[in-house]
Amino acid sequence: MPNNERATAENLHHVYILKCSDGKSYTGCTNNLSNRLARHRKGQVHFTKSRLPVELITYITFNDKYKAYQFEKYLKSGSGRAFMNKRLI
Repeated sequence: MPNNERATAENLHHVYILKCSDGKSYTGCTNNLSNRLARHRKGQVHFTKSRLPVELITYITFNDKYKAYQFEKYLKSGSGRAFMNKRLI
């Protein structure tokens, strides 16, 4: 992969939603989705370690780290949870 493509891929940030075994959802943000999912599945993330297994429901990719974290914050708000439950899961 050329350097400019690698730099672009490394700058992508993903907001993701997991469904836990107890029916709860988990929303997070990362720049390495496969690594973060592996950590969830190995029980290395506090919130999900007692709720295994987890299933990836969806993820949204952003070119801008700030926008990704803002969207994650929105999804964790009251209106964001309503949007997530109606449109994303």
